[in-house]
Amino acid sequence: MSNSTRRNSIFRIIVIGACLSGLAACSSTPRPKAGRPATVQAISNEQQIADAVAALESGDTARARKLLKEMSRRDPSDRQVQTLLVGIDANPVALLGTTTFPYTVQRGDRMTTIAERFLGDRLKFHLLARYNGLRTPSVEPGQVLRIPGTAPASIASPVVRSRAENKPAASAPPPRATPPAATAPAANPGLAGGLRAQAVKALDQGKVATAVVLLRRAKAADPANALVARDLARAERLLATVRARK
Repeated sequence: MSNSTRRNSIFRIIVIGACLSGLAACSSTPRPKAGRPATVQAISNEQQIADAVAALESGDTARARKLLKEMSRRDPSDRQVQTLLVGIDANPVALLGTTTFPYTVQRGDRMTTIAERFLGDRLKFHLLARYNGLRTPSVEPGQVLRIPGTAPASIASPVVRSRAENKPAASAPPPRATPPAATAPAANPGLAGGLRAQAVKALDQGKVATAVVLLRRAKAADPANALVARDLARAERLLATVRARK
């Protein structure tokens, strides 16, 4: 074999070896799995707190508790999470006390705004709902709630107060309304007929004074009854005659 042929053979062997080494390196390198992102962004408590509030407002306490437990494990010092958990699990009366005052829900009120106003924290809305025996923290205008604590100087809603402040002062008190005239009681023919029958029986027994009393009551029960009026006039004449003879 000539030197030129030998050199070509050695070169081919080197090239083949290099290729085989490259293929081995490629096959040993792990490939990223398809469909999974390289990094996953962590969810913060602030992002999930709104979901927990929405679950409580819809009455889904189980889902809210699950979300809050996850957030509590993530950050045990999160005050908002702990406030909502207390609102779910604590005894509201033991926590807020038994002294209360009534508050009538105004248009535009929500349990969160009422809790913010009277308890100083909107996230105590579920605790306030449970304090009032409500399964869901939904309220309607005109509904009366028990608010723990002592009533403030004014518990009217801001909308009502603003209307009162803007109302001009009256120059003179309005005239006192005249009470309506008393209406006559409705006639009772049945009662009048019964009293007349008793009066006729009393007359037959010679009890003229009793008959007059009964007939007067019958006339008051049915003033338009002509028979009662006739019998009453006759009984009164008889009574006058009896008294004149004495």
